[in-house]
Amino acid sequence: MAVPHGDHVDYAHDGHLHRPHDGHVDECEATGHTRHNDHPHRHGAGCGHVSVPHGDHVDYVHDGCRHAAHEDHWDEH
Repeated sequence: MAVPHGDHVDYAHDGHLHRPHDGHVDECEATGHTRHNDHPHRHGAGCGHVSVPHGDHVDYVHDGCRHAAHEDHWDEH
């Protein structure tokens, strides 16, 4: 599954996100904790956004970003 991510495209594979880079493939993981503010709706089954298995959770593709549930808010991945 291709997932837009900033200035490139990631590919979901076995719960990881990979990105082609200089003739090889890198893992593409978020660094740090980036809270997505002003996100009024909840993601989940049937929410209308593409779900992407990612490690021990599911990200949801929304407006060119991947959102992941974290405590009482959503993070940008």
